[in-house]
Amino acid sequence: MSGWIRRGLLGAACAGGLSLLVACGGGGGGAVNGPAPGAPEVPDIGNYPPMASDNAPGASPKAISAHAALGRGVNFGNMLEAPTEGAWGVSVTDDFIVKAKAAGFASVRLPVRWSNHALGDAPYTIDPTFMSRVETVVDKLLAEGFVVMLNMHHYRQLDGDTLDQGEASVDPRGVQVRFVMLWEQIAQRFANRGDKLIFELYNEPHGKQDASSWNSLAARALGVVRKSNPDRVVVIGPTQWNSASSLAALKLPNDANLIATIHNYEPFSFTHQGAEWVSPLPPTGVTCCSNTQFNQMVAPLNIAKAWSDSKRYPIFVGEFGAYSKADMGSRVNFNRTMRDEMEARGMTWSYWEFASGFGVYDPATLSFRQPLLDSLLH
Repeated sequence: MSGWIRRGLLGAACAGGLSLLVACGGGGGGAVNGPAPGAPEVPDIGNYPPMASDNAPGASPKAISAHAALGRGVNFGNMLEAPTEGAWGVSVTDDFIVKAKAAGFASVRLPVRWSNHALGDAPYTIDPTFMSRVETVVDKLLAEGFVVMLNMHHYRQLDGDTLDQGEASVDPRGVQVRFVMLWEQIAQRFANRGDKLIFELYNEPHGKQDASSWNSLAARALGVVRKSNPDRVVVIGPTQWNSASSLAALKLPNDANLIATIHNYEPFSFTHQGAEWVSPLPPTGVTCCSNTQFNQMVAPLNIAKAWSDSKRYPIFVGEFGAYSKADMGSRVNFNRTMRDEMEARGMTWSYWEFASGFGVYDPATLSFRQPLLDSLLH
């Protein structure tokens, strides 16, 4: 184990596997302000030049077909993108996989926090136990017949966010090249999977990732993906948390096997009422859906549809949903309205999420919340 823990980063053997940069029992990770004596040099990000982004050709027939195959999907959220799997109350189980397929979902978006499970120094090697765990989940989902969207999620330092409890910083000079080199490893590991596996470069870039930084970084990451996966369909979204309003600033690389993505939680005062992670705490008791709220819901969809028509790349709505503090009737109205309006504009989607605070499935009773399921699939 000691060979994995360098420059004072926290490491622990959690749940039978090595979890890098995260301590089992929580606790803060010490910031790393610069390289320790004898630490390897930070790789030059210039070794990973960005793909050209001056003439994106529009989506290929393969990308259009993959977009359609995504259909009506669900996020396996709060599982593998937690600081460690299970830390946020749910883990991926075979039961979840089987029941999600039986319910009728066509695809699963699989958020993964890779940054917590890799070395802090070059070559930023991903913990093989964690990599194998993700691989097992992906293969089980594929075996059930899902289209699977594998992403990178919650790289807090990349966005300049406060780190989650138990996380530790790495040398800030290497954060972006580490992102690219993590994708190099992920892409190589999954290169032999079929077309039902789709990559999504990053969830909700924001903060330090303004349009200029993100456009360049995404083009570098796609470049390394293309070395081992020349034809795989890849999903890229805009900054400001995948906001449709930021699509205008998104410069897709000159690549046809791409899908664009947005997220839509409008009206936020409804979808995030009572959400404990939002400050100030949004008040509860907000119902849905008035004419004003309807207009708030469809405004991002209209922006995305116009962008899609102009740029000739399809739109996948990677996240939408309403937190459990809203009343069930309003959540049902919101879901059904969103579903119908997205599909009327030719968009496929993935509901946030399966079995946690927004969950369509109740892990305590091992059964679906039928009104929510019906609002999405029936």
